Amino acid sequence: MDGETWIDTTRQKTDAPTRIPLLPTALDIIEKYKEHPQCCNKGVVLPVPSNQKMNAYLKEIANLCAISKTLTFHIARHTFATTVTLSNKVPIETVSKMLGHRSLKQTMIYAKILGVKISEDMKGLRERLKGG
Repeated sequence: MDGETWIDTTRQKTDAPTRIPLLPTALDIIEKYKEHPQCCNKGVVLPVPSNQKMNAYLKEIANLCAISKTLTFHIARHTFATTVTLSNKVPIETVSKMLGHRSLKQTMIYAKILGVKISEDMKGLRERLKGG
């Protein structure tokens, strides 16, 4: 649609169609695994382990990096929503759509913890009002 690369899939949990534009780092990761045997054999983009196995890998990474917080796939999703998108001024409606939420109310849970975002938004408003 815009000359960029998108993932076009259906959400497993909600059976809702989803389209997500890919950032350059994601494209690099996809390129790295394009010849991976599991990807070639199964016709998938990435060799994705089960959620249980993924969480075990994340626990191992946390141990190696001396991170005391429990890392899970759900936390990674939460980090994407808050740190990667909302904190970088991606509108909550867009984040909601990318996360596959059926209502904006579900996404608002992620936005509640972003007091910093409120502060930044109000600072931006103050600046715009000064200029006007």
